[in-house]
Amino acid sequence: MESASLANQLLDGINSPEDLKKLDVDSLDVLAAEIRQRIIETVSHTGGHLASNLGVVELAIALNYIFDFKRDRIIWDVGHQCYTHKLLTGRRDRFHSLRTYSGISGFPKPEESEYDHFATGHAGTAIPAAIGMAVTRDFLEEDYSVVAVVGDGSLTSGIALEGLNEAGQLDRNMMIILNNNDMSISPNVGAISGYLNKIMHGRALNRLRMGTELLLKQIPTVGPALIKTARTVEHAIKRVFIPGTLFEELGLKYIGPIDGHNIAKLIETISKVKELDGPVLVHVNTVKGKGYKPAEERPAYWHGSAAFNISNGKPLPSGPKPPTYTEVFGKTLCSLAALDKRIVAITAAMTGGTGLSEFAERFPKRHFDVGIAEQFAVAFAAGMARSGWRPVIAVYSTFLMRAYDQVFHDVCLQDLPVVFCVDRGGLVGEDGPTHHGAYDLSFLRHLPNIVVMAPKDEAELRKMIRTAVTHDHPVVVRYPRDRGVGVNIKGRIGRIKLGAGEQLREGGDATIIAIGSMVHPALRLADELAERDWRLGVINARFVKPLDSELILDAATPGARIITIEENILQGGFGSAVMELLEEAGVSNQVSLLRLGLPDKIVPHGARSELLKFCGLDHESMKKRILGFLKRKEH
Repeated sequence: MESASLANQLLDGINSPEDLKKLDVDSLDVLAAEIRQRIIETVSHTGGHLASNLGVVELAIALNYIFDFKRDRIIWDVGHQCYTHKLLTGRRDRFHSLRTYSGISGFPKPEESEYDHFATGHAGTAIPAAIGMAVTRDFLEEDYSVVAVVGDGSLTSGIALEGLNEAGQLDRNMMIILNNNDMSISPNVGAISGYLNKIMHGRALNRLRMGTELLLKQIPTVGPALIKTARTVEHAIKRVFIPGTLFEELGLKYIGPIDGHNIAKLIETISKVKELDGPVLVHVNTVKGKGYKPAEERPAYWHGSAAFNISNGKPLPSGPKPPTYTEVFGKTLCSLAALDKRIVAITAAMTGGTGLSEFAERFPKRHFDVGIAEQFAVAFAAGMARSGWRPVIAVYSTFLMRAYDQVFHDVCLQDLPVVFCVDRGGLVGEDGPTHHGAYDLSFLRHLPNIVVMAPKDEAELRKMIRTAVTHDHPVVVRYPRDRGVGVNIKGRIGRIKLGAGEQLREGGDATIIAIGSMVHPALRLADELAERDWRLGVINARFVKPLDSELILDAATPGARIITIEENILQGGFGSAVMELLEEAGVSNQVSLLRLGLPDKIVPHGARSELLKFCGLDHESMKKRILGFLKRKEH
């Protein structure tokens, strides 16, 4: 690589897009190389979404070169591909703080910059949001462009397809840039992906159409009529020869595909397209991981990267560590599937992220990646469960919210044996608020027929998964984005009695009832407070629904102090379930209750340890709260 002093000559002179526009087009390729180097260097230290950002460097440069995004609107879908945009819009000097606590976000954030117009952490939202902006602009008789940059993986999302349909119907001036790299997080699947791969010809007709329409517009009297006639002829030709007709049938003008790494061509094409009326879709082909060989060769692996060695692409050494909960889930499901041929695994474009890569290799006919389509995944699973299979849906907590209606209507209402393995429950760290799994215990536990459980360690996770796939009703197993605690996970996989918690410590001064990731912190608190002569019992609840009412009520003796701890928002969560149990049993007025959990506020991005402190769930903060609670006079 070039030395830093040479490699950043252009980039270090850009403090805003106005500085970018002072450069001649021929020098922009040099700028692109500098930006790639800066992204690689930064992500090698902070971690982040590497491959997707390396793929859109030229596109982001071209868009900021053409548009004025102080006034014009741009929405990145998914927002993790916005690093180049951030470098060009006044955040270069803070880019080293990417994804760190109090640093810049890895996603668009309107509070962070006037150049970010919409927060996008989930796929598919850009087109509907862009339509909303375009309609509002027209109502207010304002004049600005609206651009949605959409990855091809996002088009498998139902909300994106709904947006395409509405864009054609409303016929507002807006531009959709379809960034086609044949990847989302896992390789793209489905008919839409195959369709896009076919659209590799028809460029000459697109160029002719665009040039002719711009020319005819200059003829004031006969131009509009000629345009209408030309469109009729063109439509007939494209129905025969050009696969891009699908977008045209939806009411969008289709341009492309064009080389997404040719800045001059991007600027030339998009500048002309900008002058067209109505909704336009510009199809751009890019290479995910462009410019960094390891990322080009393994784009799925480099979608979300931890810190790494730039020279060889290997993770920085950190010594032996326990496996992640995700890894334990994947291996456990493989073991169970080998014994039960009814077990199938379903994921929404997250085969690698949810730990299903080995399952996909070993049981390819029983693995279903449905693309970014969580609603379909759940309804699909319900159909399989109704037919006698045992579907297991592996999904991130934050993405499961997109299928809430299906969880209720298609699974719980019919009491079907669908297993939801909910990864990233709790705080996810550097990905921040769009990805924190802060709400799942609250929005799942009140649904009928469902069982909700969370393991204290990786050994308990194995037991819970086996329990789930043998249960004849809906089950949720929720676990964090973290490594296990290092317990033994070899040998036969046992089961857990439904609704049974476990007493881990006896104590007469108070009882901590913890769930999932908070059980081991609760044990450490009890051990430390014992040194101060406070005897705290600890219960591993295991289940949020059904609660072990006998075990909990045994602790709720007159004058008792009970503390609940959860890595979920307090409103409606595990602590609320315990409080409801005490009230229903008629003992709520004879015990003191302290609930610890995530606050009713947006939790920022940063290292998990820093976020736990922000939420008051780190060791010292919880100890302080508990000591204050213990020293409080009895009611």
